[in-house]
Amino acid sequence: MRHSTIDFEALRYLLAVADGGRFVRAAEFLEINAGSLGKRIQRIEEELGFTVFERNHDSIRPTSAGAEIIIHVKRILAEFDDLLMAARRAGLGQVGRIRLAVRLPAVGEPLQGILRVWRERYPGVHLTIHELNERDIVKGMEDRQLDAALMTKHTLWPHAVAEPIYRERLLVAFPKDHPLARRKRLTWAALREQTLLVQGWEDSHTAREYYAGFLGSGARFGSHAASKQSVLGLVGAGFGVTLVTEAQAQVRVPGVVFRPIDEDNAELEVELVWVPENKDPVVGRFVSFMQEVSASRRLL
Repeated sequence: MRHSTIDFEALRYLLAVADGGRFVRAAEFLEINAGSLGKRIQRIEEELGFTVFERNHDSIRPTSAGAEIIIHVKRILAEFDDLLMAARRAGLGQVGRIRLAVRLPAVGEPLQGILRVWRERYPGVHLTIHELNERDIVKGMEDRQLDAALMTKHTLWPHAVAEPIYRERLLVAFPKDHPLARRKRLTWAALREQTLLVQGWEDSHTAREYYAGFLGSGARFGSHAASKQSVLGLVGAGFGVTLVTEAQAQVRVPGVVFRPIDEDNAELEVELVWVPENKDPVVGRFVSFMQEVSASRRLL
């Protein structure tokens, strides 16, 4: 099969001549010599095997066969321009997808507001949330099934690449008729005699270990391989108490009340984790965005 000399430059020449109606006008638009343009069009016609343009002393116009060709030329050039635009947007991280894992539900502020701004700035990026435990997040990041993760500092694994994004105060969730629910503020000492319900899986008890540092070695824990909403359901049923973030406390749970903890260290630090080897531009854009928002809103 003979190699064709008709390339994108040739297609642009054909369209310029069709739109300009004269070689001189088309050559001025293309910023080339009119004689050179005429010779290139002639070579294109020779390769196609028919006359694309009828010439006279005043103007040129497509033949019936040429008009059919120009329809396809316009479509091809439009699609190619779309391709270039899409490539530029992809290179800037303006299109694509982000698979974001979270350890805490994406409810309340500041995370809900952060994600709202992301959606408004980058509507071309499809963001999906994956609420998982630490074990599944680590595996998902290693297998490249996840692009980034928001995790509390005490759940990070060794050598994880992470940066702090925001902090949240901790509150206590009580059954509404619990004696301590009458207090306006609590201390760690007041909670040491309570059964603290936490999320935990067979090979991951980071929440229990973290809170034991606040409550002491004699603290009683009840671990459940369940969502935070399910744990709060158990609180409402009287199985114990649990700790929640300010954002989680914004969600109403039947039979449960929330009280603040009057301790300086009653907070969680949430960090963004990503894999630097992931060179997808949209991942880099998301990391930069999270860093920017954290700094501009002074979330730390």
